Amino acid sequence: MLTGKTAIITGCLKGIGRSTLDVFAKNGASVFACAQYQTEEFEDYCTRLNQESEGEIIPTYFDLSRDEEIKEAAMFIRKQKRPADILVNIAGYTKDARFQMVSMEDMQKTFKINFFSQIAFTQYIVKMMIRNKKGGAIINTSSISGIDGSIGQLSYSASKAALIAATKVMAEELGEHLIRVNAIAPGFIDTDMYNDVPKEILDRKIAKTKLKHMGRPEDVAETILYLASDASRHITGQIIRIDGGKGI
Repeated sequence: MLTGKTAIITGCLKGIGRSTLDVFAKNGASVFACAQYQTEEFEDYCTRLNQESEGEIIPTYFDLSRDEEIKEAAMFIRKQKRPADILVNIAGYTKDARFQMVSMEDMQKTFKINFFSQIAFTQYIVKMMIRNKKGGAIINTSSISGIDGSIGQLSYSASKAALIAATKVMAEELGEHLIRVNAIAPGFIDTDMYNDVPKEILDRKIAKTKLKHMGRPEDVAETILYLASDASRHITGQIIRIDGGKGI
């Protein structure tokens, strides 16, 4: 579905990002596999993907909390002289706390990583997309918390809601360049994010969903693949829930 296309994916070290990298590679894309830091395991994984897939996998390291690293990563990608066809913003951060216990420091860090830095990185990549004159696809990762809110996640929910609003504005403004902008809103997905949630609480939340089970990273990755591919060429400005049927 993505043969001949080049994608930039953030958050590839694990979870949804790793699954999306895997699905994109299997579908023929060349990928700048962005991660916060380098590990031997991740390098080996990218090497295996290179051997098994049609496209090229290029590990790219930068920290979304550091402006200079974001700029350097964007310049590195530009210097490779590849078309920027797809951008998938997956990397994120959360530090849960009830409203009255939220510190301004934690809120600022959450917004920095989940919103401000992602907008800045997207601005760099969009310049490349516009120069290509081939259109493109941007997929932002929000959350059902950004739509419905979630107890103990004021900073996270607010940052993800901001990303939803930005997605809609970007879709309006970039449509004239044939750049589609959509967002996904995952629910309870089996990733490290929920490792510290007590089982009884998680079970209670999952029981409120229509499908009564936790999602897999692959479920999200397959939806991202659809939004990145030409199969969704007439879809933009949408927020797609991936939550097993509404439940918070």
